[in-house]
Parts: sequence; structure tokens; C-alpha cells
Amino acid sequence: MVPPFGSARRRVSVFTATQTDPNHPQSPTQKPPRVHRKTRRKHAVSSPLGDAHRPQTSLPSYVLLPYHATWPPDHHLTTMLVILNTAAAASPLLGLASHHFSKFPIKPLASSRNFKTLSFPSSSSPPSRLRRMSWLGKLGLGFGGRGSATEASSAIAQGPDDDVPAAGQEFAQFGAGCFWGVELGFQRVPGVTKTEVGYSQGNLHEPTYEDICTGTTNHSEVVRLQYDPRECKYEDLLDAFWERHDPTTLNRQGNDVGTQYRSGIYFYTPEQEKAARESLERRQKVLNRKIVTEILPAKKFYRAEEYHQQYLEKGGRFGFKQSAAKGISLV
Repeated sequence: MVPPFGSARRRVSVFTATQTDPNHPQSPTQKPPRVHRKTRRKHAVSSPLGDAHRPQTSLPSYVLLPYHATWPPDHHLTTMLVILNTAAAASPLLGLASHHFSKFPIKPLASSRNFKTLSFPSSSSPPSRLRRMSWLGKLGLGFGGRGSATEASSAIAQGPDDDVPAAGQEFAQFGAGCFWGVELGFQRVPGVTKTEVGYSQGNLHEPTYEDICTGTTNHSEVVRLQYDPRECKYEDLLDAFWERHDPTTLNRQGNDVGTQYRSGIYFYTPEQEKAARESLERRQKVLNRKIVTEILPAKKFYRAEEYHQQYLEKGGRFGFKQSAAKGISLV
């Protein structure tokens, strides 16, 4: 059993048999009695590799490793005792031949006075290292996770974007580096009625910005926009897309480096796919370097945290608000 994160108190008890166990065959100040060679051979643990790998002692010396911990309010992990014969510890197959454990004598747990309690300070939040790994649980790779959970999470994330745009509107989705500036550029395009930034094309269900920054979820920072096809053609959006970034740099835009900053056009209809590929061919003719933009079906869109939405229009990091008025330069 594994305690939940955010435990108020953890208490671990450790017992050392050589110091307090009266039945232990030797004490720290006494040498073990000499044992006849035949006795050693009689009690030696058999090894499939032959005599060369047999332990050279049969003294029943034990290592007792009790573990006790409590996590309030209702989580209790009962005492667990692991008792190993030190003869097995000398065997190179200890970690592989688990069947040897059946040959080891088991001693009862000593009284509680033989325990040394180690207390750790309480914490209102899980350790930062574990907090940063929280995305493993979403993948089904955390404690107790199963492969089926991983597959289910990935299947949802890899599914199509089944959201429905407003009446008379159509969706378009682009990745062109950090979504703050990309969104502002599309906000300024006449005919675009709504923009929102988020994550798509990855294998993690319900990702957070911290998850994306690990570089392990394969998500792209994207802008999903709604536009009125009566006022704005999809080709106009493609032109704005090409002008807004450098499509020849793989997984990078300026100082922003990572797979989340890759260039991509994510289409919703066959017509959008056709227009995107034709637009790429035209753009390639005017560039000296190869375009690395991916053109893929739009997958499930995860809206980013609220503070990312219309970030530059709201003032950004330094409080300088940038206009999203229609028709302003896209760059």
C-alpha cells in the first residue's frame, strides 16, 4: 500500500536485530562459535550454479526490517516484516531466485521497545519532485497504475476534436511556437470571431502546462480559432500562419525550444487538408530551407489554463497590453 501525497505525518520504525534481539546467535562484542565444516555444508543454501556460489556460512543471522507508518486521517499501513537470512544475502541470485526465501526461518517481530522511531516534518503539499511527476498518474504509470489506464488515457487524447463551433462558424487550429503571440496574431485577422489557446496532438489526457513543459507528452501548444467563412477564407488564415513564424525550424521558434513549439496545421475537414497542402507547396517555393510543418487531423483540444488566454492582450508579464484590433500587423 502506498500513502497518498500530502501526508500530514510519516513515521518509520527501524529495528536492528544485532543490538537487542536476545535470541540472536551473536552479539556485537562476541565472535560467532566455530562450526564444523560438515555442519556448514548441511545447512548451506543450494545454488543452481554449484558450490562456487554457495554461501560459506550457515549461521542463522537475521536482518529484521519492520516498517510502520501512519498517514492520517484514515490511511494506515500495518507493520510489514521482512526477514532475510544473511546466507542468502551472500548469494548473487538473491534478487532473481525468490524461491530461496521459502528456506529461510522466520522469527517473530520483537517488542515495540526495540524500535527506533524516525519522524519527518509534516508538509502541507507533496515534495516538489513528486509533484512534478504527477503527470505519471495521468498516464497510468504512477503507483498502482496499469497498462490499460495508459492506453485509455492515450486513446482519449489521440481522439478527434469533437467540440462544435458556434452556428455559422468553423474551427481552425494551428501550432506556431509559443501560443501567446500566435493567438494575438490571429485575433487581429478580420473574420476571426474567437480564439483560445491549448494543447493538442499529445498522448496525455487532461494535461497541464507543467506536464507540457516536461517534453514527454508530445503535445503542441496550439491556437484553436473560430472564424466566419463568409468574412474570412481558410486560405487567409494559412497566409497569417506562414507570416507569423519560421516554418523551417524543427521544434523551435526563436528562443523557445521543445516539441511543444513545433510548427503544425491541424485540419478539421478534407477541404482544409487540401488547402493546407497546396499552401505549403506554394510557400516552399519562396523559401530556401525545407519546411518542417506537420499537417495532421485536429485531435482533442485541451484548453490551457485561464491565465494563458488572451495573454498579450491582457498585458502579459510586464503589464503592457497589446491591441487585438482587427487589421493590425500580424507580426
